[in-house]
Amino acid sequence: MTDYPPGFFDRADTGDDARFYGPPRLVQHIDDEAIAAVGAYYDEVGVTGDVLDLMSSWVSHLRTRPRHLTVLGMNAAELEANPMADARVVRDLNADPALPFDDAAFDTVICTVSVDYLVAPVAVCAEVARVLRPGGTFALTFSNRCFPTKAVRGWLAADDEGRAGIVASYLRDAGGFGEPVAQRRPSRGDPVIAVHAHRTERPAVPRGARSA
Repeated sequence: MTDYPPGFFDRADTGDDARFYGPPRLVQHIDDEAIAAVGAYYDEVGVTGDVLDLMSSWVSHLRTRPRHLTVLGMNAAELEANPMADARVVRDLNADPALPFDDAAFDTVICTVSVDYLVAPVAVCAEVARVLRPGGTFALTFSNRCFPTKAVRGWLAADDEGRAGIVASYLRDAGGFGEPVAQRRPSRGDPVIAVHAHRTERPAVPRGARSA
């Protein structure tokens, strides 16, 4: 397990996340070039079948609609506005990292420009491994754009390469994934970093998490 420094998962704003994310924000958080790069990456890794968009919003950054898309996020109005969504779940993963889905429920899980806000990311990644089918893909994309008061301090202290290493460590520590693959994606706008790994063996549910 990675030895994260003291204070790594602290945040400047320790207030209620539900209150912070309460007002709908129907805006893009990365520029058009970066959005295109994210979409191209998801096409490349193959976001297909039954898909879970983790920490989602009003857009899922997918070029092609999958067979069934479940979006999970903090704001009901934003999720309702997502035109690709077939199912919507309001959930605060910082309050409870457990995912309210059966084991092996999804072929693919994605997380777009949101992993930096997780205070228990290893527990969340272990839950992703649980709900993925064998061989399924967990694909995460991120940039240097964020709400800095809500991102964890360890993330803010790192550069793009360091952040790719942080996400890879989350996946390794969670268990149930093959070796993560990290890469910088072509973008003439905001930088886009991507990490993905495939689900292998079923991990144990992390301590403190529960299956719903």
